[in-house]
Amino acid sequence: MPGDSRLRMPPPNEKQRMAFLDTHRYVGYGGARGGGKSWFVRWKAVLLALYYAGIKILITRRTFRELLNNHIFPLIQLLNGAARYNHSDKCFTFPNGSTIWFGYCACDGDLGQYQGAEYDVWFADEAGQFQEHWLTQIDACVRGVNAFPKRTYFTLNPGGPGHGYFKRLFIDRNYTEDEHPEDYSFIQALCTDNAALMKSQPEYMRSLQKLPPKLRQAWLYGRWDVYEGQFFEDFADRPEHYGDRQWTHVIDPFEIPEGWKIYRSFDWGYNKPFSCGWWAVDYDGVVYRILELYGCTGTPNEGVKWTPPKVFAEIARIEREHRWLAGKHVIGIADPAIWDAETGKSVADMAAEQGVYFSPGDHKRIPGWMQVHYRLAFDENGYPQMYIFKNCKAFIRTLPLLQYDESKCEDLDTDGEDHVADETRYFCMSRPIKPLQARHERAFERSPAALFLDVSREDVKAVKRPRMEVILREE
Repeated sequence: MPGDSRLRMPPPNEKQRMAFLDTHRYVGYGGARGGGKSWFVRWKAVLLALYYAGIKILITRRTFRELLNNHIFPLIQLLNGAARYNHSDKCFTFPNGSTIWFGYCACDGDLGQYQGAEYDVWFADEAGQFQEHWLTQIDACVRGVNAFPKRTYFTLNPGGPGHGYFKRLFIDRNYTEDEHPEDYSFIQALCTDNAALMKSQPEYMRSLQKLPPKLRQAWLYGRWDVYEGQFFEDFADRPEHYGDRQWTHVIDPFEIPEGWKIYRSFDWGYNKPFSCGWWAVDYDGVVYRILELYGCTGTPNEGVKWTPPKVFAEIARIEREHRWLAGKHVIGIADPAIWDAETGKSVADMAAEQGVYFSPGDHKRIPGWMQVHYRLAFDENGYPQMYIFKNCKAFIRTLPLLQYDESKCEDLDTDGEDHVADETRYFCMSRPIKPLQARHERAFERSPAALFLDVSREDVKAVKRPRMEVILREE
């Protein structure tokens, strides 16, 4: 380009270079703060626009203000004379016909601007701040009958509404039948990879090092297993301990002893998923989630829209046929809302018609969440009061993704997929326990070692919980 319109791109760092050259259908870039993500988005979009005449590119952020500050204003300065910006259309147009469009999505209503639109390449900047269904709906716009590449670039950090989705795709690489592993690539970029930032702003790394522990692990070191705002940060899924059951809540299934009590917890849903969990309680009061029925489509937090008779007929069938439940007295606990009969027969009445009975659960939220936390707490030997069989996929998927409510600091954000958590709360409130430390302190004070021997609590050997024989066949 002649004269002042000539563009000069500074040399990228090694991680940015890898991202520039990556041709996968889905490219994840970043994973920590300060990795040069926005710089990569701007320059990659410009390079594509210059190389492919007529290509159509989309850049999104959660809000339009973020787009202005992070992309539009910098590109107006960068592309002065090389492309024309239309403020009403929110679009840069290049002399070769290529375009870079800008869009935002802060709520479901914002999805309307993408209806019927087609783009060749989409840059979802700070994509972790988007809900999963926003991401999938906008990605459906990446299409077209032409020779241009069809790609989606996600720049992201741990945390946010999309955390679980991106962790599954790029970190765990756990794909559904409709997803193809060869389509996905992830390039981890830390602030230490950004030599330009480290040279111009060395204090930036010191500011990250001063963050609270969880934020520091996520933003400085790119850790995806911990992040700020996670409601059940005490939940642990460690496959290496499924057998010994220490320092993990998820374990291998085993045959349920005949004398253990069986409970059923339930949270109703139609447009949103319903959730039913079965629990076994051992002689020490330790609870085990052994089975579940979760009414969710392949899309997270989307209900299967089963009618109450269909839901409870299936629950009744499972309890008749499954060997862990058949012939057992099952104690049912459910959200008191299912007894609401203002518009006719209540959900609880329809359950009873199928032979599925419930008692109203205590639905106090804060005490209920504390009961779940008490159960999740590990003792000094790494044993909790709640275990989850590894076949209970809905619990394992949804619980780690739930976040604190921004306005109610002790409560859970109800915009999340909280249906399993709700029925777990009802169950825990039906068998309330004291905090772990208080129970252990009182138990020691009543022990013979405390009453009759001159020994300290630390000198008393803890009794390890006996193991049960693990079965190999899953249900």
